[in-house]
Amino acid sequence: MTSLITPELVVLDQDLGTDRATVIRTLATLVVNNGRATDVDALFADAWDRESKTDTGIPGGLAIPHCRSEAVTVPTLAMARPNPGVDFGSDDGPADLIFFIAAPAGADQAHLQLLSTLARSLIREDFTDALRNAPTPQAIVDLVDGALAPAQPAAAAEPAATPAAGAGASASLENNRPVLVAVTACPTGIAHTYMAADSLVAAAKRAGVDLHVETQGSSSVTPLDPAIIASASAVIFAVDVDVRDKARFAGLPLVQSPVKRGIDEPDKMIAEALAAPSDPNARHVSGSAADATATEDARSEHFGQKLKRYLLTGVSYMIPFVAGGGLLIALGFLLAGYEITESAGKIVLDNTLLNLPDGGLGEYLGAVAYVIGKASMAFLVPALAGYIAYAIADRPGIAVGFTAGAVALVMNAGFLGGLIGGLLAGFIAWAIGRLTVPRWLRGLMPVVIIPLVGSIFASGLMIVVLGGPIAALMTGLSTWLSSLTGASAILLGVILGTMMAIDLGGPVNKVAYAFAVAGLGAASIDNQAPWAIMATVMAAGMVPPLALALATVIDRKLFSAAERENGKAAWLLGAAFISEGAIPFAAADPLRVIPAGIVGSAVTGAIVMGTGVTSQAPHGGIFVFFAIGNVLMFIVAILVGVIISATLVVLLKRFVRRRPVADDTSTTDATTIDAGVPASV
Repeated sequence: MTSLITPELVVLDQDLGTDRATVIRTLATLVVNNGRATDVDALFADAWDRESKTDTGIPGGLAIPHCRSEAVTVPTLAMARPNPGVDFGSDDGPADLIFFIAAPAGADQAHLQLLSTLARSLIREDFTDALRNAPTPQAIVDLVDGALAPAQPAAAAEPAATPAAGAGASASLENNRPVLVAVTACPTGIAHTYMAADSLVAAAKRAGVDLHVETQGSSSVTPLDPAIIASASAVIFAVDVDVRDKARFAGLPLVQSPVKRGIDEPDKMIAEALAAPSDPNARHVSGSAADATATEDARSEHFGQKLKRYLLTGVSYMIPFVAGGGLLIALGFLLAGYEITESAGKIVLDNTLLNLPDGGLGEYLGAVAYVIGKASMAFLVPALAGYIAYAIADRPGIAVGFTAGAVALVMNAGFLGGLIGGLLAGFIAWAIGRLTVPRWLRGLMPVVIIPLVGSIFASGLMIVVLGGPIAALMTGLSTWLSSLTGASAILLGVILGTMMAIDLGGPVNKVAYAFAVAGLGAASIDNQAPWAIMATVMAAGMVPPLALALATVIDRKLFSAAERENGKAAWLLGAAFISEGAIPFAAADPLRVIPAGIVGSAVTGAIVMGTGVTSQAPHGGIFVFFAIGNVLMFIVAILVGVIISATLVVLLKRFVRRRPVADDTSTTDATTIDAGVPASV
């Protein structure tokens, strides 16, 4: 097995500046210069993306920046002992021991186990003291190799308080000490996952507690024994990602935090877990297996974030109805013409494949497609409301929400009525579910009481109080959209185009997309404004990835090898309306890529909206051309935006220098001096 670290990958007692980005780029450069990775910019971008999610500094003057990257060819450790130390976000001050872990995207289990073993060794004070006193890079390498050797069971083994399933677990249950379980996980699953586990185990030992930890890292995962979980009084989630198979812990009192807190404050987390069973306000793991990522009353989420999640959940479940229905309606128009809207029902009822209407097979199949599509679209508002309520109140909210959405249709309140009805239904169902009821009534709550009482209140309010005003507002909105012509339509196109490109699949992009999709239910031959908005959003969203793909062809030297590879994929992603295809470029160079994308998308949005292009499909890009009205102008608008954005990207990269900060230094500037340190530092 190739050595993970060599003396050439060690920097001792040098001044690396005060910016952590400088150190990460320095170590990434060492890795590339030693032939263990192919691209400094790509490796730095992946490591900085991980660093941006959670600080990698830990107590004791340590930092472990790390990542998985396509640029890495050999699993590698690079180490710096800077003087002075560098702030990596630890509460106790700067780090003077920094290990950079660079793993290939497809690293094998053996190497991943070694990398995680090193991370766990850094918890040991004798090991870190030896690293601080090591006189030479070779001495550092010898210490690391010793920590990774099989002769070091304390470092290489799983946490001592994490028994395997079977006999070890049974023996653990025979003592009278409190039992806790925990899950640790970080985005890359290499370092913090295992360090948090060991820190929590050590804290539990000090508190006289049996703690059993499941490390959901890059190495193989050994699930906790169900008997251990059943005996536990509480569970700790020290995680930055979703917990796998979370429903196993349903009902347990929960202490949850980012994985780094498991390293920084393990004693506090153990104390909180011990107190949770007797705390009436303690959180508990949700009992829903369908939503394994949510917990009750998640404290880390503000109300605005929750509201956005509720609405986007409804939209995400609604989209399949819109996609299938919209494409079928478009196919019906393609086969039988727009007049099919008046006669489709009668044609389907009065005819069969053996008894075709006067218009022949095309008219009959067009009518069938239209009827099915129209039926699918009829679920749009109820599905929107139902799954908004589901996001708030879990499964008991679905029936209440669907009913409120159906009532919104009866009241002509449209998608806005569905949004409000879904929120109303969800909160009412949630409130009813929180009531304390006799044990004999609990089984009836989710299947009878909540749907019955919730529907009465939520749908009753929609009919008696809210439906009329919302319907009037929807009528006004529809009239306004239908009246948009000329400059006003173009301005709306500019706004929507800007929103689609400003964060490439982020919240602003999703708001614009959700607005367009939700409006499709109100579209018709007489009111095509929602179709025009959908076309605008889709065309504008296609521009950034296509523009970046074109830019990599126009001037390859401006882009790294990884970016050129991403450019090849971006052609297909952009054509399919997947704006996220531009994210790798924007992450590496946001101040030049994003503005260029905004300009091109805004121009495309203006052209589409100003020329009356329509789309009955909510997704698919150019591959749903048959659902796009005036498809030629749709293509022209996209081409214009792509050319503008690609040209701007190239010009900005050529003539607008990036700010000379450490995390923004190009590979060509990374000439090296002692131990491979970039000259710029």
